[in-house]
Amino acid sequence: MVEADCVSKSFGSNRVLKSISLTVGRGEVMCLVGPSGSGKSTFLRCINHLEQVDAGRLRVDGDLIGYREKGDKLHELKPAEAALQRRDIGMVFQRFNLFPHMTALENIIEAPMRVKRVARAAAVERAKVLLARVGLADKVDSYPAHLSGGQQQRVAIARALAMDPKLMLFDEPTSALDPELVGEVLEVMKNLAQEGMTMIVVTHEMGFAREVADSLVFMDGGVVVESGDPREVLSNPQHARTKAFLSKVL
Repeated sequence: MVEADCVSKSFGSNRVLKSISLTVGRGEVMCLVGPSGSGKSTFLRCINHLEQVDAGRLRVDGDLIGYREKGDKLHELKPAEAALQRRDIGMVFQRFNLFPHMTALENIIEAPMRVKRVARAAAVERAKVLLARVGLADKVDSYPAHLSGGQQQRVAIARALAMDPKLMLFDEPTSALDPELVGEVLEVMKNLAQEGMTMIVVTHEMGFAREVADSLVFMDGGVVVESGDPREVLSNPQHARTKAFLSKVL
């Protein structure tokens, strides 16, 4: 589903990603872990072309993301073309990013109606199903300000699912939550994984990675330091940098 081939990205003189190569199979869950500033979130944003790559190739379901290839040269897609690709890739942000002036229901129906031209009645019916799926059937008319952080994040997940994505990206979805609210969001994510959704999750929740992920990637300094089966990497890391990091978070 996702193929990264020597992906590099810099912000000025700061090389944030240094020739990242990895693959995520259809229906797999990959967790990206590592210290702040290691490039995890930037890599996630490159997958749906919220950030442009400086070198390398990123493909989702076989399609080159953000660019058109002519000969040996890449030409960036027009914004409208990139947006068409992006609608098949769900993104859940650290800070929810819900529209504050819209109810939970309105947040969810906006994109299907505007982007996919879904009729309002069908969009509303689907949104109610999704809110029930994330345990918020009674919050249809609630505004974000009246929801807890965990509830807002679950609305954000439902909003992403409303577009029927082939891939879900989660950028530290629980790091802005109070500890007692983390579990309700992780439970929704576990259910998605069990249903076969392809997911890439930037997270510090090692228990979730151990239980749910098919693969775990430890990044530091813009490179993949170590990757493999989550249970193996977490219990028996091979690289000294991985060992040092895990000693502080486990």
